[in-house]
This record gives sequence, C-alpha cells and structure tokens, in this order.
Amino acid sequence: MSDVRHVLALPDRDAAEEVAGELADRFGVLEEPQLVRDALAGEDDAEDAQWLVVIEDARARLDPVALDAFAAEYEGWLEAPQD
Repeated sequence: MSDVRHVLALPDRDAAEEVAGELADRFGVLEEPQLVRDALAGEDDAEDAQWLVVIEDARARLDPVALDAFAAEYEGWLEAPQD
C-alpha cells in the first residue's frame, strides 16, 4: 500500500486544533498532523479562512468514511483525494 495524505477541512482554527488533538485518541495517529490556514478565494478577512488538518497515513490504515464523520462533528469534512 502506498502512503496516503488525508486533508480535513474545518471552519476555524479552534476546530482544527481540537481535531488535531483528538486524532491520537480517536484514530491512533502518532505523527503530529499539520495545521494549514486556507484562505478562501476572494476573501480578505482572515476570519473567513478555513483551516486544514493534514494527516500523513503511511500505511493507509485510516478509514476515510470515519475521518469524514469525525470532521463533520466539528462542522468540517474530508477533502477528496487529489490524484
């Protein structure tokens, strides 16, 4: 299996930080996820930026459906993988 990168989109930094903190407990993610501010196209107000939580899944063991449901608890979602 190849490495997989999961990207969870969250509505704000607080939600992203909570999700990042919960990943180890809920999914056994050992590597620290990366938090990235993603300004929406055409938005100049920093408050309108969504935040991304990037998870490196070296052995492709995380369930995308479960990750999407987890992100939804924080009004977020799992981004579709980029080919």
